[in-house]
Amino acid sequence: MLLLGYDVGSSSIKASLVDSATGSTLGVAQHPEQELGMISHHPGWAEQDPATWWNCICEATKKLLAKTGADPEAIGAIGIAYQMHGLVTVDENQEVLRPSIIWCDSRAVQIGDEAFEDIGAEKSLQHLLNSPGNFTASKLKWVKENEPDIYARIAHIMLPGDYIAMKLTGEASTTISGLSEGILWDFQENDVAQLVLDQYGIDRAFIPTIHPTLSVQGKVTAQAAQATGLRAGIPVTYRAGDQPNNALSLNVFEPGEVAGTGGTSGVIYAVVDQPLYDKWSRVNGFAHVNYTKENPRIGILLCINGAGIQYSWLKHQMTDGQLSYTEMEEVAAKVPIGADGLSILPFGNGAERILRNKDLGAHVDNLQFNRHNQAHLIRAALEGVAFSFVYGVDIIKEMGLTMDVMRVGNDNMFQSQIFAETIATLLDSRIEVMETTGATGAARASGVAVGAFSSLQEALGQLKLAHVYKPAADKTAYEAAYAKWKKSLESRLEE
Repeated sequence: MLLLGYDVGSSSIKASLVDSATGSTLGVAQHPEQELGMISHHPGWAEQDPATWWNCICEATKKLLAKTGADPEAIGAIGIAYQMHGLVTVDENQEVLRPSIIWCDSRAVQIGDEAFEDIGAEKSLQHLLNSPGNFTASKLKWVKENEPDIYARIAHIMLPGDYIAMKLTGEASTTISGLSEGILWDFQENDVAQLVLDQYGIDRAFIPTIHPTLSVQGKVTAQAAQATGLRAGIPVTYRAGDQPNNALSLNVFEPGEVAGTGGTSGVIYAVVDQPLYDKWSRVNGFAHVNYTKENPRIGILLCINGAGIQYSWLKHQMTDGQLSYTEMEEVAAKVPIGADGLSILPFGNGAERILRNKDLGAHVDNLQFNRHNQAHLIRAALEGVAFSFVYGVDIIKEMGLTMDVMRVGNDNMFQSQIFAETIATLLDSRIEVMETTGATGAARASGVAVGAFSSLQEALGQLKLAHVYKPAADKTAYEAAYAKWKKSLESRLEE
């Protein structure tokens, strides 16, 4: 049986085909080749047209089938991963009413902050594990307040992955994991978060049918089959937001297991076995892909806005794009741990939730013109992002996390030995680099509900280990450099 997975990102849509019998990935395709654009009518706004996602799904599927020569008749299930926290609104005919307000749109911040105060911090955190914040429910409240004509025509609200599932199957539905990322799930009541609906005056009927994350959630319609090149009748059997799905793709399901990503932003996603929350909402808790009321698995998500984007900025500004990331690594390795006293705070990409929503900006500390050069700046940049990961994990540890291993994909910043070894040493943890992608993980997960695999652990247990980073034998220099960096950060937080 072949398994098809999609990853609906804000920059592109990827599709992957996996052979369940061998566990091998037959091929991966994406569309478009360049980044998708965003609509931003005002500062802080970010929207995309859901129809664009669907068109990209169709094109990526056709590319994948052509690339692999696979017979659509052999595809037995479909899984969907998608960008989190977006809002899609449709009418009774399943027509989109307005562009999707996506994850990086900040227009609803004040709405969420006011709701957090009105509901009460303790009650909100106990029931939702989060402040309503700038998540999906708050974005819907913004539509209600500012676009009443559109709001009056809404039949269902959904997340980006729910929309793609609807286009494939003709059925509007969602999942507990999806509702939790929209701050629409009550963990104490084990039900849709009525306290949020009441606070915002939202009709519960807007919430579509709720399916288990791993289940038959509908089947590909004849119309969708014609548009994609697939066969009608293939079941859609899995969907999850990109970060829970990234953890799944890395075989991270149980307490003590942690997934990491080091792209434009940095993310730590740690699994715990009870509904935990941070009293300052510096991290967010969501229902993981294997969550049940009887066996709760909560993903504690920590996001660092200033991660890979800082390193990319440095690459273009300091090297004029003439050095590759591999060459930058070689240059940075010429200077010692701690970059001879130079340190960089990487928080130059907006307000940081781990810093209680303060917008510090990026800072270069202790720069000496007669001592430091390009190599020092590159190493300090790598270490600064690594230190921010360590700082974030320490926040999660305050909540009771024990970390045995961190698993990451073989891409982005974790290809840097300096970066990864710094984290591994300071956290005294192995970092396992796995060969996988989000679309491939979604494909594997789709096989569980149709019996291709007996469990998620079996589906993801075939991953190939690319590399392991281990703690350095002597961590003294790392600890000294981190202590200096942390002191600089904390002094600015007190200003």
